Amino acid sequence: MTTAAQKSRAVLFIIHHSSFRIDVITTVSTATSPSITYKVPRRRHPLLQFVVQQPLGAAGLAVIVIMAVCAVFAPWVAPYDPLTVDYAMMLAAPSWEHWLGTDSFGRDVLSRIIYGARTALAVGFLASFIGSTVGAIIGVVSAYFGGRIDLFIQRVLDVLLSFPIIVLAITVVAVLGKNLVLGVDINLVIAIGLPMMPKVARVVRASALAIRELPYIDAARTAGFSDARIIFRHMAPNVVAPYLIMVTAFVAQAILAEASLSFLGLGVTEPTASWGLMLSGAAADFYQQAPWMIVFPGIAISMAVFAFNLFGDSLRDWLDPKIKL
Repeated sequence: MTTAAQKSRAVLFIIHHSSFRIDVITTVSTATSPSITYKVPRRRHPLLQFVVQQPLGAAGLAVIVIMAVCAVFAPWVAPYDPLTVDYAMMLAAPSWEHWLGTDSFGRDVLSRIIYGARTALAVGFLASFIGSTVGAIIGVVSAYFGGRIDLFIQRVLDVLLSFPIIVLAITVVAVLGKNLVLGVDINLVIAIGLPMMPKVARVVRASALAIRELPYIDAARTAGFSDARIIFRHMAPNVVAPYLIMVTAFVAQAILAEASLSFLGLGVTEPTASWGLMLSGAAADFYQQAPWMIVFPGIAISMAVFAFNLFGDSLRDWLDPKIKL
């Protein structure tokens, strides 16, 4: 006869929150039933997961990190002062003393490229962040209110989208002039960020339209929450994924726009180190005698734009729930 002790079973759950492991141990009183242990594998760190799933994006991120480190620690990384003039070394070819040669004033090209990363990243990040943030707010507001407000905002965005980014930036720079704050031309940042605003607004609005129809938005309205609270606390956090993708992608466009404006004489001016500025002026006059004055700044611009495009595309794929399993 089977006793109650033989029928009894004990189930023990052991949960380790720090390692995300769940051990389930089932013990049966009979001697023939073995113990069974189930282990859930530990989750990878998000950064490691991104590197494994998006190797090209990881390569772009590595280039961005190297650029940022060189920009932040430029006084210690650069071999020479980028403003020091040495007429005895004018148009010197690349050598062990000057790895990338010198320009028409005898200034070290490598040092100017390293310091030029400061200008490119500062203007690029600020312009992309300001333009994308303002555009995201406009997109959420437009989707939330709808009706005539949405129609009016979209028509204004259509007008801004009709102008090429470089033409609109040139117009804004020519009208506002220069306004240096901590060494950064704020008007230049606004001129580059303004054309990005309508593009981000369109993308964010498309996501916010779907969020507006969710039940918790109706519940927030029923609870008497203000429009500002619903927009910034309930809708805006749910459009962070497309916002981050647009910010990253537009940094490359901002760097390219800054280089273009500096090349045309509407951006950074001498003697500040800037990649676009290094391509203009004397570099155009000595491109046959000293081609390194054009080649190496051009490579720096190409690598920066390519790295941010790679990272932005990979980040979009990684954050997409249809692709990320």
